[in-house]
Order: sequence, then structure tokens, then C-alpha cells
Amino acid sequence: MSFTRRQFLRRASGGILIPAVASCWAERTEASSAAPPESVFPLSVASGDPSPMGVILWTYLSPEVRVPNGTLVVQVAVDPALIDLVAEFEVPQETLAAETDGTVRISLDGWLSSGQTYYYRFVYEGVASRVGRCRTLPPSGAAISRLTFGVVTCQDFTNGYYGALSRLADRNVDFVVHLGDFIYETVGDPSFQSLPFPDRRIVLPSGQVAAMGLEDYRFLYRQYRSDPLLQKLLERHTLIAIWDDHETANDCYWDYTRDTLGAPDHPLSSNGGDPARLRQLKLDAMRAWSEYLPTAMAPDPSATHPFDYFQIYRQFRFGSLVDLFMTDERTYRSPHPCGEDERLASTGCFQQLLPSQTMLGTRQRNWLIAGMSRSAARWKVWGNSVFQGALKLGRTRWADVYASTDAWDGYEGERAIIMRALKRAGVKNLVALTGDLHTYMASLLKISYADRDNTNVENLVGVEFMTPAVTSSNIRDLLSNLSSDLSIAARKAKLELSPNLIEKVVLQTNPHIHFFNSDFWGYSTVEFTPQHCTYTAYQVDKTTNSALAAETVLRQIRTPVDRPSFIDLV
Repeated sequence: MSFTRRQFLRRASGGILIPAVASCWAERTEASSAAPPESVFPLSVASGDPSPMGVILWTYLSPEVRVPNGTLVVQVAVDPALIDLVAEFEVPQETLAAETDGTVRISLDGWLSSGQTYYYRFVYEGVASRVGRCRTLPPSGAAISRLTFGVVTCQDFTNGYYGALSRLADRNVDFVVHLGDFIYETVGDPSFQSLPFPDRRIVLPSGQVAAMGLEDYRFLYRQYRSDPLLQKLLERHTLIAIWDDHETANDCYWDYTRDTLGAPDHPLSSNGGDPARLRQLKLDAMRAWSEYLPTAMAPDPSATHPFDYFQIYRQFRFGSLVDLFMTDERTYRSPHPCGEDERLASTGCFQQLLPSQTMLGTRQRNWLIAGMSRSAARWKVWGNSVFQGALKLGRTRWADVYASTDAWDGYEGERAIIMRALKRAGVKNLVALTGDLHTYMASLLKISYADRDNTNVENLVGVEFMTPAVTSSNIRDLLSNLSSDLSIAARKAKLELSPNLIEKVVLQTNPHIHFFNSDFWGYSTVEFTPQHCTYTAYQVDKTTNSALAAETVLRQIRTPVDRPSFIDLV
């Protein structure tokens, strides 16, 4: 059997339209074993953004091996030996010449079958990449009995090794959901990075402590993606990713007054910052992210404003079992409500209650509410970068102390709007998958957190599971590193910086939080069936650069269908 020789068009990085040509089996490209894969494909391969009939395939060509008119071919098969090919495509020359820093993204949407596992590789001038494994989505509305996500976030390269990613690579999960902080824009900021691993140090091309533009961002992605354990994860599982702040700048937002990026801790923001340069920083960060992750987003190269460049919030349907909504919580969000000095351990302010204080922006918020309200899937899952529930660290004589107004606590008005709308629409089985705080958590989603009754069904909307950091400093480390900056707020809260006390205070102050642990690192899995959702928290040693880093199950919690509640299994 053979394909007819016809072209199809798919968008790729930088807004380039990629035509790929389906070749007859008689013209099958043979690979030579003369050169190792990493000599040509040093960052290996990856897949992402699955659809029912396709997936995005990604690779990076080393600039040292590229030759004029060199031929790059993609092969896809149903077996890992790539004997039973289902497709073979030649990547056009104009794609290889595009200004995408050597990265290549190919869409196979429309060429594959639903709910299937495939194997693929790239071949350049006779040298083959390592073989990757990818998966397509089930048919729309299909009845499926089980779906498992591996969930990761916050993988600061300088702060540890990626044993957690290797362990997840070995797990039998259907897809990997990445909730942001794929890279860190800083390479030695003591607020985030204790730098205990000399072999993980990074020096940016600019020589600065934070990424200053496209060259620095691209360099960071190449550095991170050179890690063999990260490569292993991306080779074995199809990725669905969003960003958080560190793909651009810590605690970033949109400064609507000046129509530019708000980056309170970035060097470019000193003395007020130049709006044009900060806007370009955001565009550079977006461009590098789209180049180095296997996503379907196609930037508009003519766009001069980040809102027009491309959007990353999107929906994935897994038959009739799960609808996954991935949101962008950095591009459109309002500035921090109580000021930049009141982000952590804050006593709050009235602005955080205002409906105009937005995390998502009006258009994205309406999209999320409408999509979940219309969804017929058993489980509605929210890929949510920052903690959605309330998180308080105690109370002073005059006010509650919020852990972070950079999370949804700083946007309480909008949070209540969303929760009320979903409750009115009769949305059941809402599960938020969350990252950012470098902590394990299981929590109830409520309309009002002032109501401490966890059995009031009129106030309950769903549940939230937080995955820990792969390597990034956890809450204990962050508070210790920032203690000098937070001395006033810490004195107000009268907190001792010990993990046991932090956990005790959190659970006593926040009755909706069922499980809290900020002592370890790792990943989580979340399994969905028609009867229940099961969260498993894995602790993995980040101090050993090993594919078999020590791993233990820290906790396993189940939520039954139609009842926002928790059952401890482990």
C-alpha cells in the first residue's frame, strides 16, 4: 500500500507554513548507523498537542551538521522498530531555512488514527534520531474506561537533577501535562536558586543573572533540553504544556496602564523600565517557548503586541471521560492587587476582591466558563498554573496573612465569578491540576472560603490537586531564602520557618485543604475513570543524577464521582 504524493499544509514556528510530502513505500528513506543520533539531533525528539487524528512532532538540528539542500525526513510507524510504517514525510527546504534556531515542528493532524500509539524518528542526511513514542486522542465522545496524566512543573535546572522526569518516563501514563516553569529565566538569583550543584550552573550569553532577550531564552531552552533525563521523558510521552511566570520573568503580569509586560523583579524593570523593551521581552519569551516545545501554536511574525502573537489557552477532549482546559495565567493578568512589596505573606487589600482584578482576562474567562458549562465529559479538568484555592498562613490581630497574592488569592473577585458561574451551570466533577508552589496539596474548590463547612454542597464546586516541583526550591526553602525581605510580614504572622509548623498552620487555617507537604520534590499522576479520580504523589530524590533516583509514594488520594471529597488510599 502507498500514499498518493500530495501536499498538506500545517503551521509551524515563526508562522511558517510547512508542506510535507507523503512518500511511497518504495521511496522509503534508509538511515545509516555511521553517526550517533546526538551528533545531528543533540536535543533528541518530542511530541505534543495531540488531536484525534494527529500530533505535533519536534526536533532540533545541530547547526554544525546542516548542509545546503540537506534532506530531513519524518517516519511514523506502529512498532518501535519502525518496520510497519504508516507515514513518511520530507520536510521542505524552506522550513529548514526558517529562523527558528534549528528547531522543527511538524503537524500530523489528519494523517493518523484516533486513540493510537505510534513511534517516530527524524532522519537527516542518512543519520536517524532516537525513536520517540507518541499518542493521539481518542475519538470525540468515545467511551473510555481509564485515562492517566503524569503531571510535572517547576524544573529549575540549577536546583537539582531530573530523576523525577526519568521515573515518570518509565510510568504507564497516557499523556504528560506540564503546568509551567519549563525553564527559569534566572541563573543565580538567590531568591529562587541556592545553586548547590556546581555541574548545573548556567552562564547566559548576555552575562546577566536573568534572560535579557531572545538569545538568552533560546540558550536556556537548549541547556535544559540537553538533559538526558528530560529527553527521556519527552521521547516516551506526548506533552501538553502551558507556561507560568519563569518562562518570561518572575511574577510577571500585564501592565495595562502602560500596555507592557509587568516584571517586578527583572533587571529591565529597574527605574520604571522602558515599555517597548519590556514588551519585546515578552515577545521574545513567547517565541522561544513556541520554538522549543512541541505545541501547535503558530506565532504571527507580523504581530508587534503579545496579545496578537499567539494564544496558548486551549482544550483537549479525551472521549467522553475528560475535557482538559489549559489556561494562560500570565499574559492577560492584572498587576498584583496590593503592590509588589505585598506579594508574599501579605495581609491583603480590598483590590483583590474587585471583579476587575483579573487573572485570565475577560475573553479567556468567558471561554473557560462556556467550555466547561457545555462539556458533556464526565470530568472537567483545569490545567491551572497557580493555586486556585485560598491559602492563608495564619492571622495577625487585624488581618489574615495570605501566602501569595500572585496566586488566585490576589484575584478573589474573579475566582468567585468563575466558581459561581460553574455552579449555576451545574458543572460537576471539576478537577484543577495546579503547580507553582513547589508543594504537594489536595484541596476543595469553593465559591466562598469564608464558609469553613466542607459539607455544604451549595458552596463546593470541585477539587484541586497540586503537583510538587521537580527540582525548584519548595516553600520552606523559599521562605528561608527570602526571610530578610519578608521580615516585617513574617513578624506579623509570627511564623517559625519549620516544615512541621508550616504544615500545621496551613491545615488549621485552611480547612478546605486536605493534604499539604512542602518538604520534598517529585511529580504526580492523576488517573480518571467513570467512577473516580485518583491522585498519587511521588517523592523523588533530586540530589542524584540518576535515571533510577530513589522514589517513594508519598500519598494517594481518591475523589469519587459527583462528590467533591477525599478518600486516603496511601
